[in-house]
Order: sequence, then structure tokens, then C-alpha cells
Amino acid sequence: MPSPNLEVPEKRASSGFIFVFITITLDMLALGLIVPVLPNFLKEMTGGDVGEAAHMIGVFGFFWALMQFISMPIMGALSDQIGRKPILLISNFGQALSNLLTAFAPGFWLLLLSRILSGAVSAVGSTANAYVADTEPKETRAQKFGMLGAAFGLGFILGPAIGGYLGGINLRLPFFVAAGLCTINGLFGLIMLKESLKPENRRPFRWNSANPIGSIQFLGSNPKILKLTLIRALCDFAQVVYPSTFVLYGFYRYGWESDVAGLTLGLVGLSSMIVQAGLVGPIIRRIGEVSTLILGLFLGALGYGLYAWAPNQYILWASVPIASLAGIYGAAIQSLLTRQIGPEEQGRLQGAVGAVQAATSMVGPLVFTAIFAWSIAPVRDPSLPGLALGLAAFCLLIATGIAATGARQFRADQASAKN
Repeated sequence: MPSPNLEVPEKRASSGFIFVFITITLDMLALGLIVPVLPNFLKEMTGGDVGEAAHMIGVFGFFWALMQFISMPIMGALSDQIGRKPILLISNFGQALSNLLTAFAPGFWLLLLSRILSGAVSAVGSTANAYVADTEPKETRAQKFGMLGAAFGLGFILGPAIGGYLGGINLRLPFFVAAGLCTINGLFGLIMLKESLKPENRRPFRWNSANPIGSIQFLGSNPKILKLTLIRALCDFAQVVYPSTFVLYGFYRYGWESDVAGLTLGLVGLSSMIVQAGLVGPIIRRIGEVSTLILGLFLGALGYGLYAWAPNQYILWASVPIASLAGIYGAAIQSLLTRQIGPEEQGRLQGAVGAVQAATSMVGPLVFTAIFAWSIAPVRDPSLPGLALGLAAFCLLIATGIAATGARQFRADQASAKN
């Protein structure tokens, strides 16, 4: 007989989700603390060279994503064998160590090592998605995925604002605070979080399915999953422009300091949280998952295009709610993906999708920071600082077209499943 402490009874499913929600909020809070500070931190290392700082951010982003590309499918497949809770704990305590290394880093190489470690242990997103798939029926998954998206937004409301303030005191202080938050978060999960994966739904760990190439082959074995993954990949690639270039763009074009950058990212987080927590469920109930996906992609393309064009920061700030409405597509695409697979392979699916996301995050920082550095080079007259954001908008337009072409089949699958 399975041990009862390994299962999540239905009456505890909602409390388990609350624990995961808080876990993601605190994790994103810790990450958000760093975002407005890192560019100035690197500018200090490079003697104030913005272009060189952009290239360094690109290098760090590449190696962080490379480690995610390797570890995401391993973590996802491992969570199918040992459960979701251990993976969440590894992520939290590993992030704490990574932030301490960053705080003490005297130069480039130790800073690079800290980013590599961070990438290796950052599996919390895919594991949290698998947790939701374990505990929620198909009819309510999209709404819960939207709430997880709200947790990301909530972390980014407080994180950048606090990080910008702390960075004004000392550029290394936000990293110490992030390490402390991740440690507290890990201890909280160790004591309070219940395991969600029932013993009968576990599957053995196999290296041939846990490596990144095998994961991508797994996604390609199902045409519907492949199309949804392609849409997701374009979206993830476009979103990389936020952590890699958005703050640098504000520094260059509008003359921001860390505090203004932090408050702007806080506005992005607030708007995202409102959309994810308050609008995803009603919109999906009103127009369905497929139409929600298409609408979100289009609004995202419009918002990023406005960012690229905005001649002043006031127009950029006014564009934030439009760009944030793109958040409705995330829950829709996650729900559509989880419908394509059984409970025993949800971790493998999320790990494989995470590997694709990591691959786009690996390429994205190099592409966006290189485009940004090229667009503001002294020989460029006039400069084109919004070019990277324009590329992100174009990617979302392509994703909108792919989603529109597959809409009929996705709706037919949903109708068939209901019958």
C-alpha cells in the first residue's frame, strides 16, 4: 500500500498549490532584485562601457541558458521518478548559493560560475507546471497556470523596485538579499510543501529520454505538441529581450538610473499579475483557450512594437499594459500542451518544453544584445536602439500566424476530448 504522505489528497490540492504559488513568487522576487542592478554592476566592472556590459550580459545569458538546456529535461524526467518536491528544493537552495557567489564575485570568472550554477538549478518553473498538471483537472488547469503566471508578476512587482533601491545603496546588496530569500523559501518548502506525484504515476528515470536531444525528439513525435512547442519557442525567444536588453534600452534611450529601471519593471510585473490573476480565467471561459492564445500573441506583438517605437519613456510606460496582455497566451498554451499527454509523462513534457525554452534563452541574449550593441554603435547615424524590441515583436507576429493556422485542429481536438 502506498504511503499516504506521498500523495496529495483532493482536499489538500488547493493548499499545495498555494505553497507552489508562494515558492514561485519568492523565487521571482529573488531574481527580480537582480535585474535592474546587473547592468550597472557590469558597467562598474567594464569601466562604464555600456556596449561591453551588453556583451557580458549576452555571455552570461548564453551560459545560464546552456545549463538550463542540459538540466531542464533531466530535472523534468527525474521529477517523474522521485516527485516534484525534491526538485523544487534543489532549485531554491542552489539559487541561494548562486546569489552568494555573485555577491562575492571579484571579477568575470566567478560571476560566470555563479550564472552557470543558477542555470543548472533553475528548474522550478517546469516542475511547478508539472505539479499543477498532477493536481488539477483539465478544465481548471488553464486558470491555475494563469495564477502561476501571476506569481511571476508579483515577484517582479516587488523584486525590481526593491533591487533598484538596494542597488542604490550598494550594487552587491541585492544579491545577498536574494540569497536570503531563496534560503527562507527552501526551508519553507522543506517543511510545508506536500508531494503531488502519486506512486502509481511515477516512471523510471531513463537517460535516453532525459537528455536534451531525446527530449526534443519526444516533442517531435506528436505533430500537435510540435506546433505548440514552436509557438512557445518563438514567444520565449521574444521574451528574452526583457532581461537581456530592456533595461539597457532604457538606460541608453531615456537616461534611466537603477531606481527608475526597477520601478518600470515593477510596473511590468504589476500589469502582468493583474492580467494573469484577474483576466486569464474570464477570457478563456469567454472565448476559449485557442482564441485566447491567438489574441495574447497579437497583443504581445503590438506591445513590443510600441516599446521599440516609443520616443519617450511616458509612451513606453503607457504601452506596458498592452504588452502585458500578452500574458494570457501562456496559460492557454500550457493547458493545450498538457492535454496531449498522460499524467505519467507530465514531468518529461515540461522538462522537454523547458529545454526548448532554454535553447531560445541561450541564443536570445547573444542575438538581442548583439543587435542592441550594433544599433547604438558610434558609427550608426541615426542610432536604432529599438531594433531588438522590434525583432521581438516580429517573432510574436509569426507565432500569431502559426497559431491561427492550427486553430481549427486544436478546437476539434478539444471538442473530441469533451465527447
